[in-house]
Amino acid sequence: MKITVVGAGNVGATCADVIAHKELANEVILIDIKEGLAEGKSLDMWQTAPVNYYNTRVKGYTNNYEPTAGSDVVVITSGLPRKPGMSRDDLIATNAGIVKSVTENIIKYSPDAIIIVVSNPLDVMTYCAYLTAKIPSQRVMGMAGILDTARYRAFLAEALNVSPKDIQAMLLGGHGDTMVPLPRYTTVSGIPVTEMIDQAALDAIVERTKKGGGELVNLMGTSAWFAPGAAAAQMVEAIVRDQKRIFPVCTWLSGEYGLKDIYLGVPVVLGAKGIERIIELDLTEAEMELVKESAKSVKEVMNVLDNMNA
Repeated sequence: MKITVVGAGNVGATCADVIAHKELANEVILIDIKEGLAEGKSLDMWQTAPVNYYNTRVKGYTNNYEPTAGSDVVVITSGLPRKPGMSRDDLIATNAGIVKSVTENIIKYSPDAIIIVVSNPLDVMTYCAYLTAKIPSQRVMGMAGILDTARYRAFLAEALNVSPKDIQAMLLGGHGDTMVPLPRYTTVSGIPVTEMIDQAALDAIVERTKKGGGELVNLMGTSAWFAPGAAAAQMVEAIVRDQKRIFPVCTWLSGEYGLKDIYLGVPVVLGAKGIERIIELDLTEAEMELVKESAKSVKEVMNVLDNMNA
């Protein structure tokens, strides 16, 4: 089993480190364009193996995709991070070029790989990778929903003073301010969350979740990395261990939820074949309206990419 992570920045390095600790593969390849960065970080990670007791070998390379050949799963984190005052949409022109180039190299050496995109703007970069890879959409997906629900669950655990392990939640839509957390599908050890928190506090948490990425950018001056890296690694784990986990994942819709020809976050079954099934929830009219609004926002940015490619 071989896993490649493209981009040795904060998110990519964190993802590779979590994958190694979980021993999800014999070999993890870390790639970056900055001379020595991937080599240095992978060497640093490998030197934790005797301390943390794992066998996965992490190897880094500068702009050389030959060692990635035969990768089973590839995580793409490459691209510019979001800076204060910058929207995800501002990133599209530069990051689309980066993701396109990375995807071409990945498919050249690993035509059967499953691709997980983490680059922003997430939904549209996943679409870019799909257009470039020219492989079934079940094998090209974006990591957003796991991160967004993790933030939602973390905020709830804090507010309720309970373990985050006991909170289950679902969230739909694009990765950004239009995402749609679903309190109706949120439980604490099986108990509906609405029985444990008042509506005003719950609404505040939903709003904080929507702006969760921006909150961290404002605090640190750059995008988050611990939670995004761990979330991408959890998707890798579900695939390589064929766990059939149900996660919210950015996937290609072909009529589900009344939406077509769009990459959007919805619940899926994630296993060895990638996205093995899309789950359609029975949404209320109000919930569906929010999902459609989110889809409209994502589609507008997808159209920007289409016009760039025209």
